Amino acid sequence: MNKDQKKDFFRRIIVLKSVLVLFAALMLLRLFIISVGQHSYYMAQAESQHGYYQKLIPTRGEIFIQDRYSDKPYPIATNSKKDLVYVVPQDISKQLETAETLAKITSLDQTELLLKLSDQKRKYVVIKKNLSEEESKAIAEAKLPGVFLDQENTRYYPEGQFLSQVLGFVGYKDNGDEKTGLYGLEKYMQKDLAGIPGEISADVSVNGAAIPGTQKQFTPAVDGTSLHLTIDRAIQFKAETIIRESVQKHGADSGTIIVADPKTGAILAMANFPSFDPNEYSKAKTPAVYINDATTENYEPGSTMKTITMATGINFGLVNPSTTYNDTGVVDVDGYKIKNSDGKAHGIVPMTKVIDESLNTGAIFVQKQIGNERFYESLKNFGFGTATNIELPEAIGNLNNLKTNITVNFYTAAFGQGITVTPLQMLQSYLPLANKGKLMQPYIIDSKVLPDGSVIKTEPKMLREVVSEKTTTLISGMLVDNVENGHGKQAGVKGYYIGGKTGTAQVVSGGVYVQDDNIGSFVGYGPTEDPRFVMIVDVKHPRDVKYAESTAAPAFGKMAEFILGYYDIPPTRK
Repeated sequence: MNKDQKKDFFRRIIVLKSVLVLFAALMLLRLFIISVGQHSYYMAQAESQHGYYQKLIPTRGEIFIQDRYSDKPYPIATNSKKDLVYVVPQDISKQLETAETLAKITSLDQTELLLKLSDQKRKYVVIKKNLSEEESKAIAEAKLPGVFLDQENTRYYPEGQFLSQVLGFVGYKDNGDEKTGLYGLEKYMQKDLAGIPGEISADVSVNGAAIPGTQKQFTPAVDGTSLHLTIDRAIQFKAETIIRESVQKHGADSGTIIVADPKTGAILAMANFPSFDPNEYSKAKTPAVYINDATTENYEPGSTMKTITMATGINFGLVNPSTTYNDTGVVDVDGYKIKNSDGKAHGIVPMTKVIDESLNTGAIFVQKQIGNERFYESLKNFGFGTATNIELPEAIGNLNNLKTNITVNFYTAAFGQGITVTPLQMLQSYLPLANKGKLMQPYIIDSKVLPDGSVIKTEPKMLREVVSEKTTTLISGMLVDNVENGHGKQAGVKGYYIGGKTGTAQVVSGGVYVQDDNIGSFVGYGPTEDPRFVMIVDVKHPRDVKYAESTAAPAFGKMAEFILGYYDIPPTRK
């Protein structure tokens, strides 16, 4: 090799070394960019190749009712298995192709699917629930990476429309992916019923096998709590039948029946009509039918409130059944003329006739003896203006008219106008009259069965003594006389002492009372010597008759006769 050749050789070596150094520098720069500048991107890619995630769905708690003649509970809200399809976005590399395939199988919008498949921030995205067998089979056969089938418990109501407003239903809220309780017990007890979801995640190899040495994360799902209700299946069925017949017979808008045990406060029936099938809640004519009027409707109770006014007067020792007053047929107060519903003056009449003939002027007479402050406190003591705290969504009524010392407001409240209550509150106010003056907490959940099988039993709770036992004896006699000789005749049952009071309340709309529009109600209990039930019947806006004695009272009588026979209570009179 001559001198020129050696120079050329060394020059090539230097160039080669320079190229190698430059290449190494570029490689280091690229590695730096990958490890620091694009760390998040490549971490996500790694997770998409090696990550596994599955949400574990708990089993929703069931709801049961009971029957007097059977120890076996009846399921009225249970679960059935249905397939769902979900995706893990990080595991999907061909997002467009996957969206196209899923759109064809599920009939969902491809663009919306693509958005869900592209959401790299989420590990679990539900695509569709309640899959048909054909859809499930097609998805399984497609073997799409990142697309998985799972099963969930779908809510099922075996008895259809039975107890529907009390139960509510399970559905999607605000177009979300997660089902939740909507209305009734399903909503109020959502946290207990739903349970707690779990999850499982792990690092996996390309073929789906767990990578040795990596840690598997597992949080088990906790199933929901099951509920056993105080509702008696037979009494509930009869109540639903009777209120439906009553509403249809009188061309009314709707109706409600509630039955309770006065000694415990347990709700035995809570029926509304019209109702709906929670299995197909979307087919209801209007969402208004989902609402449980028994606990949420605010209405002016009318003359059923006269019983409470009278019991208060008796309890304070201000009147008794034979106390008289001069009924002139009208009371002038604050520029208003308040008349009896029959427009008549009855002269000198005893308190018993005030109940029998439902005299507004008589209720005002008693209220005047009581005084405004004591009357207001008594109404609150009976439970008006506050929640009953039953395990259901509820309204609380309105006593605001009595927070100002306006005389006419107290006079009208004495016979149930100008204040509002719920049907359950009205029923609650009669509970102490049927239980020696003791007010029991109304409740509808008899027990809870936890996921581990342990049982939490609801113990009856006395809230307070509202009136004396002597008062309940006297007022019960007056209510029996009303059923025997007053407006409550059609609520009676042959062979038994039944006590109760009618109420025909005007309906307010836009701040004024609507002509020829009313809510007819009857509240009572029996047998009065040892009451086994307290019941309220409401018939709203009947179109063929005007007064509650022709709408609510007959329905009450039919229900009372059924309950007495169902409990095998022997007659106590000829």
